[in-house]
Amino acid sequence: MSRVSFQELLDAGAHFGHLKRKWNPNMAPYIFMERNGIHIIDLQKTVVKIDEAAMAMKQIAKSGRKILFVATKKQAKDIVAEQVSKINMPYVTERWSGGMLTNFPTIRKAVKKMTSIDKMGQDGTMSHLSKREILQITRQRAKLEKNLGSIADLTRLPAALFVVDIQKEKIAIAEARRLQIPVFAMVDTNSDPNLVDYVIPCNDDAAKSIQLILDTLTKAIEEGLSERKVEKDKDAPAKDKKAPKRETKTTAKKSAAKKETTEVVEESNNEVDAIENEE
Repeated sequence: MSRVSFQELLDAGAHFGHLKRKWNPNMAPYIFMERNGIHIIDLQKTVVKIDEAAMAMKQIAKSGRKILFVATKKQAKDIVAEQVSKINMPYVTERWSGGMLTNFPTIRKAVKKMTSIDKMGQDGTMSHLSKREILQITRQRAKLEKNLGSIADLTRLPAALFVVDIQKEKIAIAEARRLQIPVFAMVDTNSDPNLVDYVIPCNDDAAKSIQLILDTLTKAIEEGLSERKVEKDKDAPAKDKKAPKRETKTTAKKSAAKKETTEVVEESNNEVDAIENEE
């Protein structure tokens, strides 16, 4: 059974594409027809593509790796922030910082700087600064939080990228392609599907369409995380069982010395018994 139905996609308006004059010819396989100068997306293919993307995302989550969600367009940012925060995955809903993937170590330094500012406030260091310095640091912290707060837990490059509008997020996609990071994306009729690995042909402007697809994919990720947790719980008892102690060189030497001493004592006792019998 499909994760999302044809009717649900139809009700969400996922079938509406762009004007015919704005289309990308590479999207031809996913276009069902044209009506009143607007392309209509084939939702039967959309259902199949959503299932493929959901399965792939589930496996990534099950392996313990992260998927970075990118959506900076107005109608998508709040939906992504709300849905993705529930599954503890990183996301970018403000401006994409150039080099966020290709220059990842620098981004990590900025995140660490944000953490160090927090420590200054906790250990009382901030109280020794002047009001002007405190104001500057606070503003800097707020700016870092706005742009990088949602990726603070991303300690290494993500295993995959999910993008809502590939034309708006073309820099993010270019960086992911350069680093050979798989890209999942909602692709409208005005975009080139060849730029991404997992194409989900649909309306990427309608809030209902974005909500429905995000909800379906996040549920798949939740399943992957749950299965990972179950497997960890099963493995835990096996790890708790103590493995037999390996005999180290020191232990081996001590055992040999103890054995030798025992043999000497036994020989001495035998000799004493023999003398007593002779007497």
